[in-house]
Amino acid sequence: MKQWLIFTTALLFSVVSSPLFAQDDKFIEDYLERFENSRKYLILVAETMPENHYNFKATPESLSFAENLMHIGFAVDWHSQSLLGNRESRVWQTDTVYKVAHKTKKEMITTINNTFDEAVTLIKHFDTNQFNDELDYFGLTRSKRQIFLLLADHITHHRGQMLVYMRLNGLVPPRYVRFQ
Repeated sequence: MKQWLIFTTALLFSVVSSPLFAQDDKFIEDYLERFENSRKYLILVAETMPENHYNFKATPESLSFAENLMHIGFAVDWHSQSLLGNRESRVWQTDTVYKVAHKTKKEMITTINNTFDEAVTLIKHFDTNQFNDELDYFGLTRSKRQIFLLLADHITHHRGQMLVYMRLNGLVPPRYVRFQ
């Protein structure tokens, strides 16, 4: 009788918990598809802008095209490695990896690709049991699940600025990549 009760309890737990874990895994799978499409489009935008326009700013106080690109890299690194992966945060003021200074267009694109590669590796191995873990996000309490969403929004925000910069320079941005 005791074995039957243990078997029934284990069977019931697996039936109930399996779909819950599957949903979390599906979120990661869906997120990675969107994240990779976002990367492809960002790289296409970066490759399309001529290097001699990388220092263009819409206004004096705006980030340049290159600064927006590298800021996206910094944000991908910070959101994924530090907020989701618990690595010590880089300090924007002293960091040299994501500063534009003396980097060529090719070097910046390589940096962005490497950063996305590192983020993809972390996301693939992310423990979905941490989705509801909360942390401080600029004075607001946010779950790690929300951090995933905030990262996607942040990339889109700055890439949108880069697209406007292309238009302001008389260039036609690459066609939008769907499903991101």
